[in-house]
Amino acid sequence: QIDEINILNAALLAMKNAAENLTIKPELILIDGNKSFKSSIPTKTIIKGDSKSFSIAAASILAKVTRDKIMEEYDKIYYEYNFRKHKGYPTKEHLELIKRYGVCKIHRKTFRGTY
Repeated sequence: QIDEINILNAALLAMKNAAENLTIKPELILIDGNKSFKSSIPTKTIIKGDSKSFSIAAASILAKVTRDKIMEEYDKIYYEYNFRKHKGYPTKEHLELIKRYGVCKIHRKTFRGTY
């Protein structure tokens, strides 16, 4: 979806979907950055929120750990890309592997370095 609507809009859509599907509705949604989304729950944007809000910092850590685990699972499928090591970040090694093998199903096609 990132390739279709860009990373910012995809992130905002994911946040909106997550908020709408919560069993327990929060009183306020804190968002790291300066962009929000329409919601029946009030939102508050905080630039550099991960350094100003414990809630945003904790969510950021949980998201990073979850993403790393997902990338380790993808490494089992697309082992030639060594996702367990660089977790999909555009390291020199990752970009070299893309040049060697091309992009796989999970690569963002619109990201510089994948085309």
